[in-house]
Amino acid sequence: MRAADPRQDAWARWGWIFGGIWLFFFLFPLVEIWTSDRTLVWQLVPTAVIVAFATVYVATLRSTVSRVSDGRHRSAARRGLLGLGVLIVLALMLALMIGSNAMTALPFLVSMPVFFLPWRAVWTTSLGVLGVAVVGSTWAWGFWSSSMLWGISVLVLGISVLSRYLEEHQESAAETKGQLALTEERERVARDVHDVLGHSLTVVTIKAELAQRLVEVDPERAKQEMAQVQDLSRQALAEIRATVGGLRIARLADEVEAARVALTGAGIEGVLPPDVSTVDPRHRITVAWVLREAVTNVVRHSRAHTCVVEFGESWLRVSDDGRGLGDGPEGNGVRGLRERVEQAGGSLSLGPSFEGGTVLEVKL
Repeated sequence: MRAADPRQDAWARWGWIFGGIWLFFFLFPLVEIWTSDRTLVWQLVPTAVIVAFATVYVATLRSTVSRVSDGRHRSAARRGLLGLGVLIVLALMLALMIGSNAMTALPFLVSMPVFFLPWRAVWTTSLGVLGVAVVGSTWAWGFWSSSMLWGISVLVLGISVLSRYLEEHQESAAETKGQLALTEERERVARDVHDVLGHSLTVVTIKAELAQRLVEVDPERAKQEMAQVQDLSRQALAEIRATVGGLRIARLADEVEAARVALTGAGIEGVLPPDVSTVDPRHRITVAWVLREAVTNVVRHSRAHTCVVEFGESWLRVSDDGRGLGDGPEGNGVRGLRERVEQAGGSLSLGPSFEGGTVLEVKL
């Protein structure tokens, strides 16, 4: 069983009730005791032993279940075995007083190790207690007087084993789900970092090359370009920090303006929509990410003269008149975009455009 905060773990708080619910079995020997014609003292003594048995049983269950859920398995085993020993002594005392009716205690003794021992020790202890009880009760009271409680004990043991098995597998499923969520989060961060760095570094590289060409012919323009490189670098650093912290949200209006700057810096004529309000607000973050990566790919790879960006309520199209896709495989950026779009419930297609370049379409 898992280590967890016992204040939050329902099994640690209420698991003992599952074992304690079987205490109703003691109604039968109690009825037998108090309907007999024995003296009041004789009736009170076995009743007190039964009450002591129930008290020790519930206290031991609560203590061991809490320790197991908190990861203190050795402490739980020590406490549980001590409680089991006390219960066996009380059961033997009860057997001397009321005879075969004391076999009512057997289901509790047999099922109790399930709550605090490792599986191998459970089978050794529980089946050992059951075997000794079968031999001893047969020798003391005969086969038929105790056989029904043997069957009940096996049934209670089976139910207890099944409950623990299901609880442990539920924990395993929860751990697997947590690992999958962690993997998805890592992939999200990787995509975001790729998108942020890919776009920003591409623009920085283009502007730095442009400044290098202008430094001799137009020093003032070169200074302006280098100042923009500095600003872009600072912005990229801030975006990376925010992305790693899970805080970054792409804004469509900002990405349209960034696309305009990137295309102009690369010498590509950009035709972009002036108004982003036509896009459904539910889709704007996804459209913004796709626009950023698509324009970055146009700047990097297309060698285009013109890039046209269009979008509507639930779609986006980015086309260029560049050299086309070629025969190479999809890059990491496009694969990341496809995953992001599919997670948003949409589809992405990439193919040749009518102008001979490439067109990327997203439908949400």
